[in-house]
Amino acid sequence: MLKTLTRPTNLIFPLSYKVGLVKLIKKSSSRYNNFFKTFILSLVLIFVFFSLPSTFDFFSQTDKDSNTPRLSANTKVQLFKDKKNNLKEIRKTKLVNISNSINRLPKQIKNIENVKERKKLFIEIVLPLIIEENIKIRLDRKKLFSILNKNNNSIIEKKWLDNKFKEYDVKDNSLSDLKIRMDEIPVSLAIAQAANETGWGTSRFAQEGNALFGQWTWSGDGIRPVAADSNSTHKVRKFKVLRASVRAYQKNLNTHSSYFDFRKKRAIQRDNNNKLNSLELVKYLDKYAETGIEYTKNLKKIIQQNSLTELDNVNILTRSNRIRSLI
Repeated sequence: MLKTLTRPTNLIFPLSYKVGLVKLIKKSSSRYNNFFKTFILSLVLIFVFFSLPSTFDFFSQTDKDSNTPRLSANTKVQLFKDKKNNLKEIRKTKLVNISNSINRLPKQIKNIENVKERKKLFIEIVLPLIIEENIKIRLDRKKLFSILNKNNNSIIEKKWLDNKFKEYDVKDNSLSDLKIRMDEIPVSLAIAQAANETGWGTSRFAQEGNALFGQWTWSGDGIRPVAADSNSTHKVRKFKVLRASVRAYQKNLNTHSSYFDFRKKRAIQRDNNNKLNSLELVKYLDKYAETGIEYTKNLKKIIQQNSLTELDNVNILTRSNRIRSLI
């Protein structure tokens, strides 16, 4: 008769084997827990690393158009509020974050009934752009003076000078003329002109063409004014992004013959105390608009009524000691 083999239900092991087995299980469990904790910590670190904003390098900014949808006015108001980069904070700290600059004005800005709030949002949008472009000029100006203080210049330095002569339309490679042209536009003055030309961001030219300063063009891409004379062929120049408008405006004041007296007065201010006074410089922009002196008076009024000179000393917010030392 065959016996049926069955698996024993209870195996009897020596006590020492059981103790060793328990230790092995605990040790394996501890290793597993440590591995699991390390794995989770690594995931967290990777997430944090890629969530942090990259180091902002304003030297390599381009004017490429953004395909992202235009943000609403309410969204931008909340954006500045959440990042503590609102105008009140900027006036207090004298620092502004330029890493989150806006490419286009919100269409709904004209629907903000509170005039004070509409002005505030407009300034919060254009201020970082103006300061960023000013800093680029400031760094170029420092490099220029460094070159001027040398007896001999390298090939790279000479090439850099040649490029700047072309950029600032300097004739006969005049270093003294380049020094006068290569300079900043006071923040308060730039904001006042942008506000005046766009109706604090509500004009058709600003909304459709990112034109902050009402610059005319006879050959480039532009928007024809509705009230333009039938014989007139000029247009208001269009830009892909707001930053490009700021850059073109600065080049206009720094190179056009109409603003020779403006640049001359600015150079005198530099020689006296190195501080630019927008309330004095504004007097020399009477050729910017057809209204002449009335135009300059209106700009001065905008600067004073909105306390814009308080923004002339605002600098960029940066964690980089290298960039901080340069500016």
